[in-house]
Amino acid sequence: MNTPVYRVAFIGCGRRAHEHAVGVKADGRCEVVGLSDLSVESSEKLNAEFGFTANIYTDHKEMLAREKPDVVLICLWTPLHLPVFRDCAEAGVKAVLCEKPMSPAWGECQEMGRIAEEHGCQLTFSLQRRFAKGNQTVRRLIKEGKIGQVVRMDLYSPPNLLDCGIHTFDQAISYMDETPAKWVLGAVDTTETYNWFNVPSECGASGRIVFANGVQANLVSGEIDTWEPSGDASKIWAGVRVFGTEGFIEAMWDGQIVRAVNYNDPSWKPEMELSSMSEQMEGYVRHAIDCLVSGEEPEVSHRKALRASEIIFAVYESVRRHARVTLPLEGVTDSPFITMLENGEFAREGA
Repeated sequence: MNTPVYRVAFIGCGRRAHEHAVGVKADGRCEVVGLSDLSVESSEKLNAEFGFTANIYTDHKEMLAREKPDVVLICLWTPLHLPVFRDCAEAGVKAVLCEKPMSPAWGECQEMGRIAEEHGCQLTFSLQRRFAKGNQTVRRLIKEGKIGQVVRMDLYSPPNLLDCGIHTFDQAISYMDETPAKWVLGAVDTTETYNWFNVPSECGASGRIVFANGVQANLVSGEIDTWEPSGDASKIWAGVRVFGTEGFIEAMWDGQIVRAVNYNDPSWKPEMELSSMSEQMEGYVRHAIDCLVSGEEPEVSHRKALRASEIIFAVYESVRRHARVTLPLEGVTDSPFITMLENGEFAREGA
């Protein structure tokens, strides 16, 4: 049987596109035919670095019409994800690999999912850490019952829930075999506000999340020196600590197992398997193409990204309501954080 070759295009050719291109270059089923960026220089650099011979465009709609790609990688700032994905889906693109996070507002995230379903376009997001060998090992150990029944988790993330927290929430959900959250109670710190990829964010957050299986999780997000003054916990600044009835595992974002204990077997030490970002991106792209061939739901499908994103916007909505929020998150289409920020609802330090 002949191996299918897919026409591939990039929209956005900056730094993150170079990381995606590692995975594309490694997959012999991908033929890069088009690059689109407002900066021709950026496109030329991407062509040169990876040996692509793609045609260069400054208008992604023109590229979609002329090149008719099967697969598109969207490597743009967050507010551009929805409109550009819509253009791709309407142009008949079969699969889109989009940079995370999904979108600045919950309603826009849902709209991306709706468009994907309506057009039959496979939409994935670059939550590539699911393909880290260490994370795969942790999922296997939990499924095998090595730490017993999972009862609690501690979730750690650098500042900005939307852009960074999505990795932590996705990691936690993957450890529980895709179990969604049931309710969320959250708080945010606006001592400082940041702007990441043209989206404003808090400088820290905390909260409590209860999942549908009864597992309870504590959330801590922010600069490490503001919430981990000392001790072993300072080792987990981005990742998940999973507590079971028979032990616990601490794992960083990229699957680095910091510590693991089985109460009944003190000598047990899980194998340490590390994966580089390049290996993760290769796994992400390869899996996306595999699923395009097989029709299976990808490991990082839009449906799974929506579960993690919903928790983020539920934290923000909890702040707005001054109460816990039951999921699914209904009656919310904006980003509650951005709305409150624009309305001047957050107190200033010293005020």
